[in-house]
Parts: sequence; C-alpha cells; structure tokens
Amino acid sequence: MTNAAAIPTVDDETPVRVRFCPSPTGTPHVGLIRTALFNWAYARHTAGTMVFRIEDTDAARDSEESYQQLLEAMKWLGIDWDEGVEVGGPHEPYRQSQRGDIYQDVIAKLKERGHVYESYSTPEEVEERHRAAGRDIKLGYDNFDRHLTPEQIAAFKAEGREPVLRVQMPDEDITFADLVRGEITFKAGSVPDFVVVRANGKPLYTLVNPVDDALMGITHVLRGEDLLSSTPRQIALYRALVDIGVARYMPLFGHLPYVMGEGNKKLSKRDPESNLFLHRERGFIREGLLNYLSLLGWSLSADEDIFTVDQLVENFDIHDVLANPARFDLKKAEAINGTHVRLLEPGDFKLRLVPYLQHAGLVGEMLNEREQMILADAAPLVQERITLLGEAPEMLAFLFKNDDEIDVAQDARKGLPENLTEALDAALAALEPVQEWTAENIQAALRAALVDGLGLKPRLAFGPVRTAVSGRRISPPLFESMVILGKESSLARLKSFRG
Repeated sequence: MTNAAAIPTVDDETPVRVRFCPSPTGTPHVGLIRTALFNWAYARHTAGTMVFRIEDTDAARDSEESYQQLLEAMKWLGIDWDEGVEVGGPHEPYRQSQRGDIYQDVIAKLKERGHVYESYSTPEEVEERHRAAGRDIKLGYDNFDRHLTPEQIAAFKAEGREPVLRVQMPDEDITFADLVRGEITFKAGSVPDFVVVRANGKPLYTLVNPVDDALMGITHVLRGEDLLSSTPRQIALYRALVDIGVARYMPLFGHLPYVMGEGNKKLSKRDPESNLFLHRERGFIREGLLNYLSLLGWSLSADEDIFTVDQLVENFDIHDVLANPARFDLKKAEAINGTHVRLLEPGDFKLRLVPYLQHAGLVGEMLNEREQMILADAAPLVQERITLLGEAPEMLAFLFKNDDEIDVAQDARKGLPENLTEALDAALAALEPVQEWTAENIQAALRAALVDGLGLKPRLAFGPVRTAVSGRRISPPLFESMVILGKESSLARLKSFRG
C-alpha cells in the first residue's frame, strides 16, 4: 500500500473538475438534483469543468427511461455540462456500461501490484467465525482471506470456488478534510477490506466510481452525506490507483447535507415532494426551483432568500455549505417560486402559461387568433396572483370557454346573497346601456346599481356577477375579465345564470 503522505493532493492551482454521476433508476428526485446543482454552481463559480457521467452497471435496476428523464431534468433546469453523455469529451465513453475494457485493464494492474487479493469466504463462513469468537455477526467481513496459504487457496479452487477481489484497508486511521464537515477520521479496523470485483469478474461500484473519477481528473467529489461512509474505501483505493499510475492525485471530498422531509425524516424517493417532475407539473419554474434547491444547505446571506441563478453562480462556494440537514419546506418553496413568477417578463410569463393551458384542454396545439388575444390580455391579470403556473388554468378557464360551457363551483354558490335574482337584474339593467366597454365604465355602472342602488356591501356586491361570468368565487379582476370576454358574452352569462 502506498504511503498516504506521498499521495499528491489537489491544490488551489489545480483547475476545478467536478462530476455528477447518477444511476438511471426511477424519476429524478430533488436531493439528486440538488447535488447536480451544487456541483454545477461550483464549476461555474470557479470557471471549472462539469462532467456528467452515468453509472449504469446495474442492469437489473437501470433503465433507458430513467436516463432520458435525467437528461430532461438537467436540460429543463439549465444545468449544463462541459463533458459527458450526449456532448462527448476527452474521456469517452461516459456511461459505465460502455467502459468494461477500461476497468479490466485497471483490475489487471491492481492484481499485478498486489493491491487486491482473492477472497473465498462465503457470507455464512464469515458469520460462523464471528459467532464462534463471540463477536457481533453484523460486523461484516473479518479480513480472514488476507493471508491465505497456497494450500488453502488450492483447496478452495479444488472445491470449484471462484474468488471475489478485495482491497486491503490500511492498518492505520484514515483522516481527511471534508470540504463541508471539516476533519473526519475513520479509526483503523473500523472499515473491513471491501470487494471491488465480483466472482464472475465484473467490477463493482466501489471500483468503477473512483477509477472513473481518477481517469477523468476529478478534483472535487461533491456528493450526498449518505455516501460519507464509503469515503475511507475510496481513499484506500485512490492510494492504489496513484501507485499504478491511474490517478495523479487524491481528490477533495465534500459531503452535502441530507434533505429531510416531513417529521424530520430523510426525504425518500417515495415522498411526493421529492419528485422533480411533479413540481414541474404543478407549475414550478426553473428560476424558483433552483433558488429553493440551493437553499437546501447554502444561502446567499442570512437575510436574503430570493436570488437569481447568476447570483448563485457568482457567490457559490462549497466551503459555505452547511453540514446540518436541510428540510424541504413545500410552502416556502412555493412562496419563493411565486416571487420568481412575478419577476418574469410579461411576454415570457405568457409563453410559459401555454403548456399548462394546453394540458388542461383550454387551447389547442396552435393558439388561434382569439386564444392569443385572450392570453395576451389575461396573463397580466394572474401574474401577480399565482405562485405556481399550474394554478393559471383554473383561474383563466372561463375566459377560453364558450358561454354555455361555464360550470358553477359549489363554493361559489354558497356565498351568494338571498336577493340573487334582484342583484342580477340590477346588474343587467346597469350594464346593457354601457357604450364604451371599459373596466372603469363597468365598475362604475355595477357600483351604482348594486352598492348605491341595492345597498349591498362592496365586498359582497359583485359576487353574483363574478359567479355568473366565471363560475368561481375567486377569479382574476372582475371588470378587466369582463372586458376580455366582451359585452355580448358578459351579458349572455349573466342572463344564463339568472335563468
């Protein structure tokens, strides 16, 4: 084993190279994307390189659908990469399933230099030895095969056993400076020798991940806290990889805090809040979600929760990430998203509403002239009122529907005054003479008829008209909505609701 002190390390002069290397299993979740975001932000902040690699050696769990979803998630959020899948680079291929020959070459070199040894013990034998010695059977592998004699090896081979290959852990403490948590020490003997190659000759994640990092010159390994326990193994293997000329230096490690869900439990893939695409379906926009995800362990300043992606890049430093677990607070995420929705340019906001209106069946694949006019006039009415784009179809549906398609919600009926028919008659009588159909004229006519004429309280006076026109208790500003509908439709809906 190479002397730890002799291992070159990354210094301030080494250009930053980070990687995002997910396994294509399941739908992308917020914890995974937060890891991608922090790697990306650090690469952009330092003018470094972002590598996007796919760890797809588990054929039973990996899927092409999940791979495509990862690409879609990254592209939607604008987390781009300099080298990797789809874009290529000097270390191709960037999918582990296509790098088998590379790993076999490394395995041969590790064998030749004595950095791995053959291990024949079965799990049952390890457990039995622990039991016989009075040890906890959960301790794992007991390093028994480190010093097998040639006779023992021959006997195992005669039985037809195929060995796994293990890396021998050093017999001293392993200490490293975590970029997030400070100095961390794993005591000698606390981590058993670990398998890097299966009995069938296929390499495990414990080998291929550090090998790829080494060959691709990764300088900073920024990953989730759940992988912290594997770091001493990676360090031990890196020492061997430096010795055989595969690695040039030991990377720096930084372990990002857990993302917690409700009840202070780690956010699981099964939690709805963790599903990235569910957030998109509900109407999170890229700017809002990236802002919130970056707050899961980092902040621009103590009193600044709202910032742009450019501000994130300008200020992000991995050393400023907090070690404490971060809790995913959906209400806060939505509030931050709402702020970013209001910051969008009106034209941009209007365009982003279109897919949600299409999904709701309110407009076609191509908007006709009438639909374009309605959207142009209606978008400003809701931009200040929604936090998620997915709220817009429910608020705007009545503007796109035909007059005879308006359905009245139950909660809208409940709050109507007892003299509903009288109020609707008064509204119709006041609106029919209006010549210039403007918000100001509509409001003046209705106020005169309902507030001054019938003595209704302003808060309740316009409820019957709102319900007749929109079918809802809450809608975009009523008078402006009636302008968009036009006089003919507005009056037709009032008459229809009156019955």
